[in-house]
Amino acid sequence: MALTGLLLLELCLYASCFVCGIVTAASVTIVQGNFGGRCMLYGLVSYNATASLIGVQSSSSSSLCYFVSAISVMVAVVCFSLSLYWLYTFCIDGEIRRERVWMNMIVAVCGAFLFFLLITGCMLKIGRDSLCNSVMQSVPNITRCEDAQTRQWLTPLKGGRFYNSLYKAETAVWVNFFFWLIIGVLVIVQRRQSTGTKLIAGGFGGPAGGLFGDPGVTAAETEPFFNRPARPQ
Repeated sequence: MALTGLLLLELCLYASCFVCGIVTAASVTIVQGNFGGRCMLYGLVSYNATASLIGVQSSSSSSLCYFVSAISVMVAVVCFSLSLYWLYTFCIDGEIRRERVWMNMIVAVCGAFLFFLLITGCMLKIGRDSLCNSVMQSVPNITRCEDAQTRQWLTPLKGGRFYNSLYKAETAVWVNFFFWLIIGVLVIVQRRQSTGTKLIAGGFGGPAGGLFGDPGVTAAETEPFFNRPARPQ
């Protein structure tokens, strides 16, 4: 089939999901690097009243942040590969033919990504809230978590943009989740359209053979039936 509007929209969503995956992975990695490799999701902070410095009391396992980054990178790689494949196919052949088995595979991939993105989004949301609760309870004169970004942190910690980065990562995950939800709907719609086209072609392909669903009956065989010569007067 030609590059339809639905497929073009799907390709645009793949590109958007690629960007969201990169943003999530980069934001989590930056925060982890600023805190000396510690994963601050579900982390706890401490406050040194004498030096007025914020420190880290405890942090989560690094594998937690690695999991979030790995899921985001995997989604980005798949989106980039699909976009590149469809664009290459269209540029070489001038059209795109989508088999039903490939559309079923995309639906399965979509379901798997929605599951993992949902888990990742919940981890970022709950982990960030846990960290912020610890900040607001431990550090005096702070009513909002982002206010801790303007405070001094123990060296070599860099907490200047920890909240903004985690919030950006969480937002990108939920946007990515929403885009994959739309992709799943678009693929299902295209699959149904493809099935409907095949049924119409098989059911009404011939004057009589389509009426009975017999692909072996040709137009030449039914022509005498519908075009009988007139009776002599």
